[in-house]
Amino acid sequence: MVGEGAGDAAAREMLLDRAMGPKRKKKSSEKLRRGRRPSEGLAFVARDALGVVVGTVRLWDVRLREGGPAALLLGPLAVEPGLKSGGIGSALMRHAIAEAARLGHGAILLVGDAPYYGRFGFSADRTGALAMPGPYERHRLLALELKDGALDGAKGTIKAAGRKIKGQAPGFVA
Repeated sequence: MVGEGAGDAAAREMLLDRAMGPKRKKKSSEKLRRGRRPSEGLAFVARDALGVVVGTVRLWDVRLREGGPAALLLGPLAVEPGLKSGGIGSALMRHAIAEAARLGHGAILLVGDAPYYGRFGFSADRTGALAMPGPYERHRLLALELKDGALDGAKGTIKAAGRKIKGQAPGFVA
């Protein structure tokens, strides 16, 4: 796993299109990412032996309601479709979680499948009073505390809090 570089944007977007399809840009999580940069130092890619991007994950700065505590939103996590079940996604997840903890973040949220993300410690146990902007399946809003108590009293609608992209057209996602 390596930090995502400036030259990885096009390869990353093509990978996301192949792995997630055209509806990926309509997800509630996307509303929190649109027009924002990933959290500093928390965008990663996996490359094959030829240096081709075959996996990606990013974490984004969010607030748990307007003016609420800070957290991270993970996503999307994507792996080249022909390479799924090869451990790339798991390695990206472990790396992203470890780096977020190392950088001092308190919690990570995501919208995803509990059976997959549960192996990394994510659950819906602490997300019952939180909401995503727009439609989502409540049971898929999962969280992982990196610091004990980081989600104590967490409630309200999750808000974007990351650095804005300057000079980009609306709707562009870096």
